[in-house]
Amino acid sequence: MNQHKRKKLKPVNVIDNRLLTSGVHYISIEKNCEFKAGQVIAIALNPNDEPRLYSIASGTNKKYISILFDIKPGGELTPPLSKVKSGDTVFISEPFGKFLCADKPATWIATGTGIAPFLSIIESGQNKNIKLLHGARTLDKFFFQEYLYEQLGDYYLRFCTTESNERTIDGRLTDYLKNSKKLPTNNKYYLCGSSQMVIDVREILISKGIPFDNIIAEIYF
Repeated sequence: MNQHKRKKLKPVNVIDNRLLTSGVHYISIEKNCEFKAGQVIAIALNPNDEPRLYSIASGTNKKYISILFDIKPGGELTPPLSKVKSGDTVFISEPFGKFLCADKPATWIATGTGIAPFLSIIESGQNKNIKLLHGARTLDKFFFQEYLYEQLGDYYLRFCTTESNERTIDGRLTDYLKNSKKLPTNNKYYLCGSSQMVIDVREILISKGIPFDNIIAEIYF
């Protein structure tokens, strides 16, 4: 997630640090304020550090706030953040942001850890009238896929580019969108993932007649 103008940071305790797959962590921290599903927090290891933004990946009804991230080699935050343990202190801002999915028919599109805000929204009980498209290179990068399948069933589609099983679709989700004969033009389309994915998907959607204002994006760097 990209940097943002400095937010006031407050100390909170780490509750848990789960390694989901090589280089990818799901960290839960003390919930010190309420938030809306789809919002982000700024986080740092020290109060004077430049914080980074991460989508909240847990439901509004949970007693904690979680984030999902992969380690950026040579990064200033993610390598040390991946080593925190229960009882350690990190510093977070109050939640903010406008990636809020309205309770209307929508298509959600995510790659990799871009699934985070959609996890929060689903855990918060806002999963009606939606289809979720999730792309990844390998099968272990479909984070929380069993939970998502349990909640969404056939409305959760996984696209894998290097591996396959009976529940995945071979290839890129962009190819699926390109080959789709008709996409709902009245739907909202929520995109979360790398900047290149957002650019590519936005161009495809517009070429299919989706109004620009119906495409909402959250870009991860």
